[in-house]
Amino acid sequence: MGKAENLKKYISQKNCLKIICGANNEDYSEIKKLVALYSMAGCTFFDINASSGAYEAIVEGLKIANCFDDFHFICLSIGVDDDIHFSKCFIDDNLCKKCAICEKICPQNAIVDCKIIEKKCIGCSRCVKSCSFNAIKSYQTKNNIDEISNLLLCADCVEFHISSSNQDEIKSKWKKIISKYRGLISVCINRAVFDENTLLDLLNYLFQSYSNIMIQADGKPMSGSVNDYNTTLQAVAFADLLRKSKITCPIFVSGGTNSKTKDLLNLTQVDVDGISVGSYARKIVRKYIDRLDFFSNKDVFNEALAVAKNFVNQTIR
Repeated sequence: MGKAENLKKYISQKNCLKIICGANNEDYSEIKKLVALYSMAGCTFFDINASSGAYEAIVEGLKIANCFDDFHFICLSIGVDDDIHFSKCFIDDNLCKKCAICEKICPQNAIVDCKIIEKKCIGCSRCVKSCSFNAIKSYQTKNNIDEISNLLLCADCVEFHISSSNQDEIKSKWKKIISKYRGLISVCINRAVFDENTLLDLLNYLFQSYSNIMIQADGKPMSGSVNDYNTTLQAVAFADLLRKSKITCPIFVSGGTNSKTKDLLNLTQVDVDGISVGSYARKIVRKYIDRLDFFSNKDVFNEALAVAKNFVNQTIR
């Protein structure tokens, strides 16, 4: 059985967990640590940004865990130009008052001495919202599909983020992706961007041109740092809307997913095939993976592994 068939079989079990390392996370050391840790904890599906650096990091992480094989799967994230997942932030020194509130609120520890470490920033914009002086701005990064054509051949899945009002760009980029990649494509949709009819028309367009699709129902992007039912409610409700709209392809929930997501899915009996977790999965091991001795200090690593295993077991039980 080939790797594509292994992934299809895995998803068909309807008990999947995908760890999101960050669609725009360019901290390759962090990616390596996250993947090594969570693959040892029992996760087999990982999402990274579509860059050679991130791909090399995930391979290194899987090799450290002895999991670089046909049963661990790599998903590369690509997006339209104005999707929130492909933004980063910067601080205007002329307006910054050095209050450091942004440093405390950043989930990636990407702000030090009132400076943003670009490679760590994932564009969640918590810092933008927290700044009373309008000193922090966001900007979009670009995905050039032509530049990563060879990298796409290494992917087990491609995630296409389409949270944009520019449908012409979505369709243009979609055509380019399916001309270069023929594996599983996960279409990640932020419910807040579309009304129901527009969304269903767009999905119908995608399905007409390509059949090997799953959907990632992104309830509230990058909000899973809070671990309660209300935070994950939008993701579950969005998946329910899609199922009631007669969407039959595999559906994963994301955007606010946390340790409560599985319970809420069970309580509401919403039919999904998997859970994608980013912010929360990174948060619960943050104090460990930020350490320089993460791999060399066995006590540190084993403590992190216990935390990761507990979460994985909760999510796929």
